[in-house]
Amino acid sequence: MEEQVNFCIDLATEKMNDSVNHLQSELSKIRAGRANTSVLDGVNVDYYGTPTPISNMASLSTPDARTIFIQPWEKNTVPDIVNSINAANLGFNAQDTGDKIIINIPILTEERRIELVKQVKTEIENCKISIRNTRRDANDELKTLNKDGLSDDALKIAEEKIQALTDKYVTQIDAIFEVKEKDILTV
Repeated sequence: MEEQVNFCIDLATEKMNDSVNHLQSELSKIRAGRANTSVLDGVNVDYYGTPTPISNMASLSTPDARTIFIQPWEKNTVPDIVNSINAANLGFNAQDTGDKIIINIPILTEERRIELVKQVKTEIENCKISIRNTRRDANDELKTLNKDGLSDDALKIAEEKIQALTDKYVTQIDAIFEVKEKDILTV
């Protein structure tokens, strides 16, 4: 019975960790005024009939805080990449220079910064919901084990461990939010 309880706690830990990793991945796509190639992670280009991430068909670099250079490996893909970036509605336009693409990142306005913070808050709340759902699932599994012979004391201890895990991850998420909010609001 103890093995099943430990497995349940380990599974909850793994799922909560995955939620935080997903959150960090999503937040990296939200730009904070500085050029970052990760803003292009969600953009796919039709490359010989297959949707392909830009990073798989070009080298990306940020020579300064407000510019992204894209150097496609095949020159004939430049117009397709430009069209895909512009169609993605990321808040900036890609410029075709013939053999490479330049993206100038505009300075964020105050209202755009506030809008981005709201977007971050939405992602944070989704992650917290995921953590709470994991806690609920783990507690349901523990209650099932309780019906199958797990003692009430062991159930209570396991539920307290799950709650402590939940609290730990929610605190971690709040810290991530504070850092990202400060990053976005810093001019």
